[in-house]
Amino acid sequence: MKTSALTIRLDPELEKRLERAAQRSGRSRSDIVREALRRQLASAQFDDLRKRMMPFAEAAGYLTDEDVFRDVS
Repeated sequence: MKTSALTIRLDPELEKRLERAAQRSGRSRSDIVREALRRQLASAQFDDLRKRMMPFAEAAGYLTDEDVFRDVS
């Protein structure tokens, strides 16, 4: 798989936190940032899908997460 490089700027505190996380986990800083980006993008996708589905869910009587959990449990 071909990869590309991306340069980002980190404030000193975030850079320290990233470095500590890399040392504790034994992973590279790049690995940690890639995983964080994957999680952020997945979360944003979930939020977008949820926002688009809400009108359909509300029309079916699902107003809260508890309504959904009640019916799928």
